[in-house]
Order: sequence, then C-alpha cells, then structure tokens
Amino acid sequence: MNAPATASTLPVGHGDIAAAAARLEGKAHRTPVLSSRTVNERSGAKVYFKCENFQRMGAFKFRGAYNAMAQLTPEQKRAGVLAYSSGNHAQAVALAGSLLGVNTVIVMPLDAPQVKLEATRGYGAEVITYDPKTASREELAARIAQERGMSVIPPYNHAQVVAGQGTAAKELIEETGPLDYLLVPCGGGGLLSGCAVAASHWSPGCKVIGVEPEAGDDATRSFHSKTLQTCHNPDTIADGARTPSLGSITFPLVLHYVHDMLTVSDAELLRSMFWIWERMKIVIEPTGALAAAALLEGKLAARHDFKGRRIGVVISGGNADIKALCKLI
Repeated sequence: MNAPATASTLPVGHGDIAAAAARLEGKAHRTPVLSSRTVNERSGAKVYFKCENFQRMGAFKFRGAYNAMAQLTPEQKRAGVLAYSSGNHAQAVALAGSLLGVNTVIVMPLDAPQVKLEATRGYGAEVITYDPKTASREELAARIAQERGMSVIPPYNHAQVVAGQGTAAKELIEETGPLDYLLVPCGGGGLLSGCAVAASHWSPGCKVIGVEPEAGDDATRSFHSKTLQTCHNPDTIADGARTPSLGSITFPLVLHYVHDMLTVSDAELLRSMFWIWERMKIVIEPTGALAAAALLEGKLAARHDFKGRRIGVVISGGNADIKALCKLI
C-alpha cells in the first residue's frame, strides 16, 4: 500500500505559489474583490468575490499559462508551445506566447464557443480543431507536438500551471484577511488544487470546497471515493469544465487539501449567472459561476453551517458567448 501523501511529497507547495506570484507581478492583473450587500443578506454570511473575469484574456487561466511558459528554456521557447483547450486555456497560452515571443498552436474542439475560437486566433495562435465525439484531444496534441518538436502545456495537469492558478487565492486572502470558506470552480482541478494549497498556508483553517457541473461530476465522485473517476465529454453549459477527469498532479492535491466537493445543475448555474449579470453588473461565463451557484442556490447551506462566516468565492472567467447565452434567457 502506498503511504499517504504529505505536503512535502506533493508536487506543488505554497513556495511554488509565492514564486509564481513574483513571476506574474506586472504581467497578470491583480483582479478586484467585490462584495454585495444583497448577497450577504441572502446568504447570512460575509461574501467576497475574487473576479477573475477581469483577468487578462478574461479568465484565471492566464496565471498558470504564463507561469509555466516563462520557465521554459530558450530552446523550448524557440521550438514553440502546443496546448489543448475548450477556450480559456487556449487564449491564455496564446496571449502568454505573444508576450514571451513564443509561437503557439492550440488544439480546440469544433464546438468551442465562437468567441473563444476567435479570441485565440486574435492573440496570434494557430488553431487546429477536432471533433470531441470522435477524437481524443490529448492524443492529437501529443502527435502534433512530436511532429513539430513543441512543448505541451496542458490546461491543468502541470505543476507550474497549478502554482500559477493558486496565486488567485493568495491575492484574495491578502486583501480580505483569513476566510472560513473558499468556494472554487472545478474542471480538471488546476484552479481548485492551486487555491487549496494557497489557502492552507495563507488562511489556515479555511475550508476549501470545489464546485463542478452536475453532468460532469467526475471530481466529486473521485473526491468521495478516493479513486480517480472519469466522465467522457460531459454535456454541460459549463464548457470550461468539460474535462474527463482530475489529473495525476491535481488529484492528490485535491485529496490532501480540499475539504468537500459539490455539484450544481445547468439550470442552477444559469440562474446564478444571470442573477450576477443583473444584480452585480458584471458579465461572467457559465463555468465562472460554478462556485457562486453553490452559494446562491443553497448547495453550501445543505452541507455546511456558514451563517455569519467569511466566504471567498472565485469567479473564474468572463468569456461569455453572449449570443448563445441570450437565447437561454
């Protein structure tokens, strides 16, 4: 039997996040932390929203992509970087590549939101599309990377990507002070695991809770069963969370640092997203509303006594396909 993981044996620690924060200084935006009296009254708690929808390229993904790509060797930078993503990681790698002078190729699904496809090309990346029903993005990306001699920067299963994402929680806690709970969206677990590592150091005692779409509940099942579960091409409006499973790096971090996992339905997700549009006057995408939905739809209240507590909520992105979403109003 393998020995249980300890902080010292895990692939990412708070020192990696502190180093990533220094690397991102002046490159990533220090995004705002917003509060809402209506949300506080509705929840009975003091809630702080970390608004990564105001990050460069519109999502937290820039943090991890830039942190990882900035550490490539000169030879690796000259050879270029390949990534695979439904949209936000694609844009993040493309933008980081333009800032670092690195050529980028992005493998994206045909059904990725048009706004994300266009933005990725706009940042200068070459986009190669595939049909997610018939092809594996990982296999396609590996083949192209080998043919072209490029480095692969995956969307979440990469230690320096995770460290970069964790800087979002570090910044939040530096601004708000210690938190009792931190709610974080979860797809492949890069943001969740990075934020959980950060919270364990900068806000000891904070309970970190991951939130994923009900249709793609692999991380929730993995967390509760302690064995890695999968979910092939989940059908959810939260396109940023259509991941098959947690990764070999993120899974042990989630098991060690995360306290609970919750799911929300697409209907709950859309209600919360539109409510935030209307009441808080900020545009966020469906995936970005995952953690907020757990609070606003009462999912957190069903499992945790958070009344009167200090709660951080990460809004992960704002790259909403407005035309598509307006059809759902």
